[in-house]
Amino acid sequence: MRETPRSQGTAGDANAGRPQRRFGRAIAHTAGASGSGSPHRSDARPPHTPRGARSTDPVGRFGTIPPVPERPTPFLLPSRAQRAVCAVLLVLFALVTWSVAAEGPVRRADVRLGLALVGHGPKPVTELLTDLGSMPVALPVLALVIAYVLLRGKRDQRWREQRARALAAAVTMALVPALVVPLKLWIDRPGPLTAATGYYPSGHTATAMVAYGAAALLLAPYAGARRTAPVAVVLTVATGAALVLRGYHWPLDVLGSLLLCGLLLILLSVALSRISGGGGVSRSTRRSSSRTPSG
Repeated sequence: MRETPRSQGTAGDANAGRPQRRFGRAIAHTAGASGSGSPHRSDARPPHTPRGARSTDPVGRFGTIPPVPERPTPFLLPSRAQRAVCAVLLVLFALVTWSVAAEGPVRRADVRLGLALVGHGPKPVTELLTDLGSMPVALPVLALVIAYVLLRGKRDQRWREQRARALAAAVTMALVPALVVPLKLWIDRPGPLTAATGYYPSGHTATAMVAYGAAALLLAPYAGARRTAPVAVVLTVATGAALVLRGYHWPLDVLGSLLLCGLLLILLSVALSRISGGGGVSRSTRRSSSRTPSG
């Protein structure tokens, strides 16, 4: 009795029969094959290189080299909160300047308050504090800080960055007389105890605020903003208060300088942050992240 050959399928296999043609491997190398993982791979395994793993040409980015940079930020463009603060300071400064120039009830109240404060406080102390806003005292302090920052930048191989930061602080300081002197000539306000004019806004207060504020911003990366900022605030407030107590300026003269120079310091802080790290990201962080492959 002749035996018939058994099929390759098992006896209990309901689908036993002739082998079917399989198209998966035949078209695995064709471009755009489904389930291939990539147009030029024959399986669904993820690629082993960072270049193959990341998506190409992200919308709104500079390029695709890992890590993909963030969206471009225009230079010297403050954030939304900084723009709001700048707008408030500008509006308040305009209102104070208008009140002083209009000789209305606000100016008369300022005169009464100033005359009531004149002569208070220990004279040696208040006289010493008024000198903090003079050019021979404030400018050397800022110059020493600039020299220190430049030396640190040269030692840390960050000469270009620190030179740009020092230049921004120097330009901000140069803007003080460029803004204050024309306002003094335009408002032409007389002083508390003299017939001389040109007392609004206070030049000593403006000099102290920008010089010590710029020095604090330059030293912040080394000493920390929590240490440098309070020192600048105390020196500025002490200078303005002493000027009023000694009868050298009216209260609104000091307030106008604080508002104007606060705007300058905010713009300076934005410039320094862009120079140092492009919006708060340090260069060391960006260099280390650029060495880390994405994907």
